[in-house]
Amino acid sequence: RGPPRELKTEERRAATTYFSSEARRIDREERKKRKLKNKVMKTSTNMRALSRRAALRKGQAVRVATTARRNVGSQSQQPEGKLTRSTSSKNFRPNAGSLEFETDNGSCYGSFCYNFEFERTEEALPSHWKPMIRVAVSGAAGQISNHLLFQIASGLTFGEDQPVALHLLGSDRSKDAVQGVAMELEDSCYPLLREVWISVEAEQAFRDVDWAILIGAKPRGPGMERADLLDINGQIFQMQGQALNKVANPDCKVVVVGNPCNTNALIAMENAPNLKRKNFHALTRLDQNRARSQLAVKSNCHYASVKNVAIWGNHSTTQVPDFVNATILGEPAEKVIDDQDWLEEEFTPVVQTRGAAVIKKWGRSSGASTAVSITDHIRSLLKPTEEGDCFCMAVCTDGNPYGIEEGLIYSMPLKSKGDGDYEIIQDFEVNDYLREKIVKSEEELRNEKNCVMHLIGEEGGNCDLIQEDTMLPGEN
Repeated sequence: RGPPRELKTEERRAATTYFSSEARRIDREERKKRKLKNKVMKTSTNMRALSRRAALRKGQAVRVATTARRNVGSQSQQPEGKLTRSTSSKNFRPNAGSLEFETDNGSCYGSFCYNFEFERTEEALPSHWKPMIRVAVSGAAGQISNHLLFQIASGLTFGEDQPVALHLLGSDRSKDAVQGVAMELEDSCYPLLREVWISVEAEQAFRDVDWAILIGAKPRGPGMERADLLDINGQIFQMQGQALNKVANPDCKVVVVGNPCNTNALIAMENAPNLKRKNFHALTRLDQNRARSQLAVKSNCHYASVKNVAIWGNHSTTQVPDFVNATILGEPAEKVIDDQDWLEEEFTPVVQTRGAAVIKKWGRSSGASTAVSITDHIRSLLKPTEEGDCFCMAVCTDGNPYGIEEGLIYSMPLKSKGDGDYEIIQDFEVNDYLREKIVKSEEELRNEKNCVMHLIGEEGGNCDLIQEDTMLPGEN
């Protein structure tokens, strides 16, 4: 608006100059604000995302986010519930029934590329929901992940009141497949799923994560020795451990699934000194679930009545399924089954070869049951352990009560208060039968550690003592 007409000529000239310069100044400020706004993708749901955003924009990660909360401190004047496309999008085109957006960070799909902004943030999410957590999953295009990701998004893994942001780590070769997984997650419309990120770089995928589930690993090729597999996959987990050390939440919990999982977890742990050693676990819950199932079948009881079944040692053919401390319907398993020959000679091989039996029957590996066991693994840390029961995962042996060498990742019986932490159960009976087998598995893990010394910052290791192929049948 110009100066009033009743002003004198000189006054009008001065006023016109003032208003013109003021208009240009306001216009410059508005352009600056719009430029700044175009650089920031408003897809964060909490304050942590504000500090993370600048670093992620520089990388090649594909940020795929869906959120129902307005950024803290945002000055946006969007009407309540208005849907807006990310302003960093350069162009878009139809893609299999959705929209594919080309952004500064790569490609994203459909509703994960949008911001849902609400004028009244606190009313946007149910009041009983917990603060959002960030969960990274490597090998995100694989068979196990294809089951696990939907369990996480549905609330089965972390709880029905736990919103999650998924950070999916793939490779250049699997990037399109991971984007396909993101599309399926979008189509599933899970309320708890607030964000999805896709990346091929570990440092991008692990930034600020609270949990890291490391599934991706190179399968063993024809003629490949176990020592070769240890070295190849060990380099992957060395790099991932270093990435976690650099960018993850200091209290991040790491679940290693990729084989050889015990030693891979050890390598990741030794390369992440900023994270707690206690927070590195290797998955042996599938072995425990299989052992419970076999004891239930043998005793003609439901597996819910089988408790206190432990797995000792390595996730390999030296693992020790423990029937000595197991109970069935509150009675010792040895008493209920009353077949010592079966327990000592057949029980363990049945558990070890279960994966191969599944492949023989339907031509696929145990992807679904592995995913369920990962969920069980995590839920056991988030729910108090029932009296008279235990859960198992391979953890750091530092300070263990069973005389197992420290500095290994070894499966033992554990219990939890449901706070995400655990403690080793100290009163399990270890008879001569168990002791012999426990020591054998410990020796194997010691040899594996010796083979990867160069990956954990130590010298003098060698792989000469790894002679036997102890990979579980049916697993790579």
